[in-house]
Amino acid sequence: MSPDITRLNPAARYADATIFNGLVQAVEVPAEESGDIRSQTASMLALLERTLEAAGSGRERLLMATIYLVDMADYAGMNEVWEKWLPAGCAPARACVQVAALARPGWRVEIAVMAAAL
Repeated sequence: MSPDITRLNPAARYADATIFNGLVQAVEVPAEESGDIRSQTASMLALLERTLEAAGSGRERLLMATIYLVDMADYAGMNEVWEKWLPAGCAPARACVQVAALARPGWRVEIAVMAAAL
């Protein structure tokens, strides 16, 4: 284990976030498999916000986001929630891609981010 890398809540397969050289990297999924894209996105972003704060960062410090959707028909609904959550003037570089499936059958969205630490 490298002493200059901080891992938040590490498990055997993943950590909630990793912090290295002033950068925070995190991946988040919805809290539940049920619900439409808006509820799943809202729960995912609430969890992401807590993770970023625990890592010494925040949603206003996002640098890059990659959003994975199972169905691009969910793009508008996901964006509606994303735009309300993101502080004005703080949009990161972003990609949004469609995937065949996510790890749980009910998940409709997943996000990977990089943010600047405070």
